[in-house]
Amino acid sequence: MAGHSHWAGIKHKKALIDAKRGKLWSRLAKAIIVAAKHGGGDPDANLKLRYAIDDAKAVSMPKDNIQRAIKRGTGELDGGNLEEVVYEGYGAAGVAVLCEVLTDNRNRTAGEIRKIFELSDGKLGSTGCVAWMFDSKGMIVIPADAVEEDRLMELVLEAGAEDVRREGDKFEVICDPAIYRDVAKAVSDAGLKPEVSEIVRLPQNTVDLDDADTARKVLKLMDLLDDHDDVQNVSANFNVADEVLAEIGAE
Repeated sequence: MAGHSHWAGIKHKKALIDAKRGKLWSRLAKAIIVAAKHGGGDPDANLKLRYAIDDAKAVSMPKDNIQRAIKRGTGELDGGNLEEVVYEGYGAAGVAVLCEVLTDNRNRTAGEIRKIFELSDGKLGSTGCVAWMFDSKGMIVIPADAVEEDRLMELVLEAGAEDVRREGDKFEVICDPAIYRDVAKAVSDAGLKPEVSEIVRLPQNTVDLDDADTARKVLKLMDLLDDHDDVQNVSANFNVADEVLAEIGAE
């Protein structure tokens, strides 16, 4: 599909690392806290909370961690004062960057995010400056050696998915967020185990980075943002030429 960016692919590898070091659990706990805060602690009555719990269980977050996060959200435990904020800006070469955050101190986080942009030759922008360039989509990533492409295509299109594309040694399934859970269930029921399954923001168009120095700056910005403790998700609209990625990877 048009507009798919290299960052979405790079994040798959980072997600596996994040899961190993426990960072993913922290992000998912925050998502549970916010869902419980806004919709109550009963997952049967709070769809957003149920989805957040499902995501946590999918990466083996302990039940006690999930329950503590719910209680923080409902106010039974301290630590549930989180606010959802979206920061938007530009990286080198005018790359659009959208950063979704959960924070207990908006002023602190804003200053830290602004500094990260500046360190990477980027600039934090105003609300709405780049959000219009992205579409919210469900994305499910499956190892290509786990299933035949035709079988996967038949499976997910029947469940309502929009597209299946191969990216290296992975298949990426794209769908409307409204039916994301249906598509994910179809994949699970078929015995397939996704490496990544989440709602993402995919760019409508992309900026090609053919220069190694520019690509390094953009990748540095994305890495710094993604590693920030308050950041839940980072989206961008760049592509890096294969030869440039190879050059950077060899350093």
